[in-house]
Amino acid sequence: FFVFFSQHSIDRRSLDFAMGLWNPCKTARRTTPATAMASFRRPQGRVCTARRQLTHLRRLGRSKTVPQASDGNGTSPQPFPNDDEVMTVDTLASVLQPRPSPYCANNNNGEGFVHPRDRVMLQALEFYSEESAGSRCGGAAAYSTQDLCIQLDKYAVRSGPRSNIYFDPKKVTAAIVTCGGLCPGLNDVVKNLVLQLTGYGVPDGNILGIRYGFSGFYELEHPPRNLTVNSVENIQLMGGTILGTSRGGSDMKKIVESLKMQGINMVFVVGGNGGNAGASAIAKECMVQDYKCAVVGIPKSIDNDILVIDKTFGFDTAVEEAERAILSAKVEAYSAKRGVGIVKLMGRQSGFIALHASMAAGEADICLIPEVRFRLERVLQYIDYLLEVKGHCVIVIAEGAGQDILQSSDEVGTDASGNPILADVGVWLRDEVKRYFKGPGRKPADVKYIDPSYMIRASKCISSDAIYCQVLAQGAVHGAFAGFTNMTVGLVNTHYVYLPTPVIIQAPRSVNPQGRMWNRMIASNGQPDFDSDEPLRSRRYLFHA
Repeated sequence: FFVFFSQHSIDRRSLDFAMGLWNPCKTARRTTPATAMASFRRPQGRVCTARRQLTHLRRLGRSKTVPQASDGNGTSPQPFPNDDEVMTVDTLASVLQPRPSPYCANNNNGEGFVHPRDRVMLQALEFYSEESAGSRCGGAAAYSTQDLCIQLDKYAVRSGPRSNIYFDPKKVTAAIVTCGGLCPGLNDVVKNLVLQLTGYGVPDGNILGIRYGFSGFYELEHPPRNLTVNSVENIQLMGGTILGTSRGGSDMKKIVESLKMQGINMVFVVGGNGGNAGASAIAKECMVQDYKCAVVGIPKSIDNDILVIDKTFGFDTAVEEAERAILSAKVEAYSAKRGVGIVKLMGRQSGFIALHASMAAGEADICLIPEVRFRLERVLQYIDYLLEVKGHCVIVIAEGAGQDILQSSDEVGTDASGNPILADVGVWLRDEVKRYFKGPGRKPADVKYIDPSYMIRASKCISSDAIYCQVLAQGAVHGAFAGFTNMTVGLVNTHYVYLPTPVIIQAPRSVNPQGRMWNRMIASNGQPDFDSDEPLRSRRYLFHA
């Protein structure tokens, strides 16, 4: 083997091809007489390079590090992390034929391509001590609940365009489906998926918008909508989704049969935990039926409750809109005699919106979230205390807070997506506050209640979310053409990565009550622990004690 390659003066490209990392874009470069002569005059250097590469290949079986393949520019291979430290993403590359990316013609607009071995470290912070703030889950781990820390691999696969693709764009039929509840940015994602697919060369008529969630794959009442660059023009200016959405409808066998019948070989699922669980099930059923289809998730959750990723799209918009509601409640409470403003925000199992909006507004005296238990009588006593101290009070409560008071665990049902059906904690709290201050010997309070949930869901997304949606959609299409399946694209540690979908759907992400962000909030608004017997005094107004 070695003698053969030495005699034939093998170059780096051939070695990279042998390693499965050949960059086909290199072959697209024009060979001029000058470059041909330069190559001819330096055969010995290429032979030496080949020998070093082959020696490195022989050592792979004995070494714990995997080399980074040559980039074709003469750089030496660098040591790389253990493969067993990298999250494994399912791929169809072994059963599909590689081909040069259409973006090779201009070297991806001069930027170049993501190397197949590029990785992103999931945890940038290294804790010196187990007692360090935030070290509860250790290094590369995702916090789910107080009792569950999900350990992760050290690295994730980097998102972005590859020089090798595994689908012929002219033969691609892609389907886009939106699932679950509304969220700002859905139309932005749909539009940018269409634009990126078209950029790869997917023909008009081969991008299908599935109507009203998963059931739209096989229900005849609402046939798929043909999506083109013209048909998605300006849809980002509207809230909601032009495709419609629904919960449930996940008959995987019917869905895969529909994929096969329509020749769909790429599926993009825009959904939350339920939607991504459905996407994973579709990918697995495709494997069972030996159908070559890339299934990619784009994480949508207005509650920001998806594991591992930094944030979901639409969350920033939700926080900004929720902040407006809190400030309106502040005006109402401040302008009334002994005014109490109550704002109920979204957050079924995770209180991120309530937490971040309270911090952003800076006017929430009380923030109640699902992760932190409270006793109603202590909350009511603290409201009374604040009315005496400052004359008004603003309360922010997430919809999933206090459910242990309102209903027993045996009474909690689930919706079509498997989410718990909640009692209306906002109305309950409003009524309890009114009842308390109508009691004997108590001064009355003027209570105002605001529930902006559906207004927030239907909002057009703000600029940061619009950019985020664009990058996620582009990354999803790049990942599908790279042959990945059963994966989700997301932002982790400020970099975009491909994550195995089964990892992110293990449990909902939640606020850590011992974490830095919650501690920052209570340090700001001064609220006490409502599930203990400590004195009900605000840290803001200790001089009144």
